[in-house]
Amino acid sequence: MLKNALMVQGTTSDAGKTTLVAALCRILQRRGVKVAPFKPQNMALNSAVTVDGGEIGRAQALQALACGLEPHTDFNPVLLKPTTDKKAQVIIHGKVATDLDAKAYHDYKPRAMGAVLASWARLTAKFDCVLVEGAGSPAEINLRDRDIANMGFAEAVDCPVIIVADIDRGGVFAHLVGTLDLLSESEQNRVVGFVINRFRGDIALLESGLDWLEQRTGKPVLGVLPYLHGLMLDAEDAIATAAVDGKKSAKLKVIAPAYPRTSNHNDLDPLRLHPEVDFRWIAPGETPPPADLIVLPGSKAVRADIAWLREKGWDQAIARHLRYGGKVIGLCGGYQMLGETIHDPLGLEGQAGSTPGLGFLAVDTTLESEKQLRNVSGHLALAGAPAMTGYEIHLGVTRGTGLSRSAVHLVDGLEGGRQDGAISADDLVLGTYCHGVFDHPEALTALLAWAGMRDPETIDFAARREADLNRLADSVEAALDWEKLRPYLPV
Repeated sequence: MLKNALMVQGTTSDAGKTTLVAALCRILQRRGVKVAPFKPQNMALNSAVTVDGGEIGRAQALQALACGLEPHTDFNPVLLKPTTDKKAQVIIHGKVATDLDAKAYHDYKPRAMGAVLASWARLTAKFDCVLVEGAGSPAEINLRDRDIANMGFAEAVDCPVIIVADIDRGGVFAHLVGTLDLLSESEQNRVVGFVINRFRGDIALLESGLDWLEQRTGKPVLGVLPYLHGLMLDAEDAIATAAVDGKKSAKLKVIAPAYPRTSNHNDLDPLRLHPEVDFRWIAPGETPPPADLIVLPGSKAVRADIAWLREKGWDQAIARHLRYGGKVIGLCGGYQMLGETIHDPLGLEGQAGSTPGLGFLAVDTTLESEKQLRNVSGHLALAGAPAMTGYEIHLGVTRGTGLSRSAVHLVDGLEGGRQDGAISADDLVLGTYCHGVFDHPEALTALLAWAGMRDPETIDFAARREADLNRLADSVEAALDWEKLRPYLPV
């Protein structure tokens, strides 16, 4: 098997693959190893713009940060972005290749594997070590044929594998033993050990189980990772709904609808984690409660999600909220929804046609086939012209008289820059195509003040993310058996 490459697979989704790879990336980076992350195939609506002008899963952008690298499309050569429960946009090397249903994608996988192996060859030639993240579970037997995300990839490149399981879910030994038993003999031989994640309690009470597991499987337990509260790490896909501990008395109440095709929901993490903000995602069955600020996040299917908003009564709730002087921010797809009409003449999100917007901004959007992908910086059109950074990922082109009061002035190499977004004449509604607009400390502080918070505390979430990566790496470094990992990693 390969040396200086290791793949982390999981017994389930959210077992800890992303965080373990990120931790290993940071540990090796701190030890002076030239290391890169890799995920052959990712399915997620959270994505990031890369240095080479494409898009990859948000988790791989986080792992790149852990390596001290700019995100690159080779880190995640195949990205699937679901548009319905049965269909997804297929992105190869950062660019949209096609839209396929599950059966058609199964037939497409050999072509996708070609892209995966091309990226793998480039990375292994350039870096001293490549750390690979699997997807879901390798024991999903209905997906084994033509697999490119887990053991199919590992077998193709002869990569060693460790399997991580989440003990906090319960049934950790059944998860590990069952997963191993469902693998073929060659795949079982490829597994070099287990990692148990999110343990809390007295490790002495676990030791008899660890001994049994090693005797039962013949595989070593490489480490038991502790449960770490309050980590600020970008989620791969699932919306983080858990309450944040240790907050002060909230100065501002913020809500956001969790519509079915919410994308890049990590845009709202700075609000969710801010110590002075009471932030809540509102689930489909909940009535929108009173708030100071409503944020409409991005969407992978804008026309379908605005229909969902109307079905759930959000259009009336937002209109009532604005009558009482509340503020609204729309990001990307949320910005498009705030306009008067969304046109889809090419049927890019379903059946061709037009859908009325919410009508709170005097703009119209037409979905066009070429996706806009760029990292951006500039300043907000608010008091003090606060600095902002972010990125654009969208199909729509927005026009209308409402653009005369832009939300953002971008500096992107063009003489004089360009304007983005819109602010309503009554100063209650703001829309922008810029994802990540809350990430910059100045922009976040200014937007909270615009929404009504008095003297908001300035929080640097980039510094917080960096500190939490180091905290995670410290914890994992202390928990792993590095002697057992030495044959596979440059440690």
